[in-house]
Amino acid sequence: MPMSTPNIVAGSGSRDVQPVEYRRIYVWELPVRAYHWINAITLVALCVTGYLIGAPIRAFYAAEAYQQYWFGWVRFIHFLAAFIYVFNFLARLYWGFVGNKYSHWNAFFPLKKAQRQEIVDVIKADVFETKMHGPISTGHNALAGFIYFGTFLAFAFQTITGFALYSSMSNSWLPRMFTWIVPLMGGDSGVRFWHHTFLWFFVTFVIVHVYLAFYHDYIEGRGTVSSIIGGWKFEREKSGK
Repeated sequence: MPMSTPNIVAGSGSRDVQPVEYRRIYVWELPVRAYHWINAITLVALCVTGYLIGAPIRAFYAAEAYQQYWFGWVRFIHFLAAFIYVFNFLARLYWGFVGNKYSHWNAFFPLKKAQRQEIVDVIKADVFETKMHGPISTGHNALAGFIYFGTFLAFAFQTITGFALYSSMSNSWLPRMFTWIVPLMGGDSGVRFWHHTFLWFFVTFVIVHVYLAFYHDYIEGRGTVSSIIGGWKFEREKSGK
């Protein structure tokens, strides 16, 4: 059902309130929302524990090693989060084929001219804070979709290098699948270098992603933030333009 909200227009020293019709659209299905929040939690856990593994905090060494197990817990949380993260990611890959049009894989590739133009408009809005003039995608905008596809590739790389490092201390079938990566990248030190470097890519991504989610919620007013909780977004009726 369309919803009416006020549209405030400035003019000659007065504020005119005009009703604008919006309709609710169910955009993010439950599996997509579950993927998002599981991924968010595990990604934060992986970044924090990954940093501690690479640079342990000296304050935690107050007691003898046999009297504490904090670093063991850090590694356990890191490995557990990695397994959850990988299988959650595989579930998202599957949903990219069976989900609705907003979660489908073709939403991540700017193959149409309108999508490429939207990328330009979104960059102008995000970087130069200009007004969005063209139509705005109901799901991911074209730039966000393309960036998310890039993060999927980064996810895959981080997964491969992480399990390659884990393969030297595990007999599980999943890590052992990636033993060939270690000599390919010049040994453990090479794998560890790139795995740690990509940590900062994800830290940067999380910060920018959260900022832009709230920023687009503000400039679009269509429930960008709340949609990832309830699934609904709001689209302006053509008659309200």
